Amino acid sequence: MVIAQNLTKKFGSLSALEDISLTIDPGEFVFLTGASGSGKTTLIRLLIRDLKADSGQLSVNKHDLMILPSGKLPLFRRDIGTVFQDFKLLLDRNVSENIALPLEVRGVKEADVQNAVKIALEMVGLTSKSTAFPAQLSGGELQRVGLARAIVGRPKLLLADEPTGNLDPKTAGGIVRLIKEIHGHLKTTVIMATHNSEIVNHYSLRVISLDKGKVTKDNKEGKYD
Repeated sequence: MVIAQNLTKKFGSLSALEDISLTIDPGEFVFLTGASGSGKTTLIRLLIRDLKADSGQLSVNKHDLMILPSGKLPLFRRDIGTVFQDFKLLLDRNVSENIALPLEVRGVKEADVQNAVKIALEMVGLTSKSTAFPAQLSGGELQRVGLARAIVGRPKLLLADEPTGNLDPKTAGGIVRLIKEIHGHLKTTVIMATHNSEIVNHYSLRVISLDKGKVTKDNKEGKYD
């Protein structure tokens, strides 16, 4: 699913990622850990080609992102769902409309959109909030909407960038349990960037740790250091 070899990304003289090499197989659930500024978000942005690496090789879902033309980015991103720490919901659209947006952009038939939104709402437990607007929701509910939007198209890869960063511990635990359930149900590959040690240590899944742009640990059943 993801193959990176000697991947390097700099911002001016600052190395955000330096000589990164890793492989993530289809269906894996991986925690990406490290302190703020360690390179987690930069790596996720490279994986969706929001940024392009300066050197090295990067393949995602058999797409070579070092040479992928910009015109093919929308098609490439159809198989990727992304969950953000700050939700990135449209405030003038209700829950269902926010979730439907990725499918509407693709030109999916209205009936198919509505069916997919219904399923996504059921998966995140927000059927009763379908007509509510973001301003009417709690932080945990907002993140569940973001998660539903990310999975509505049944992506092959789900990227979660600090999805619990703005949530209290109980709500954060519920979001991660939900992501884990979705991972099991959809059989999608999940890469979750987090600095929440309790969550990482609870699940004992693969942990890739970054420090100053370098991989310092890659353990199949890792813990947060």
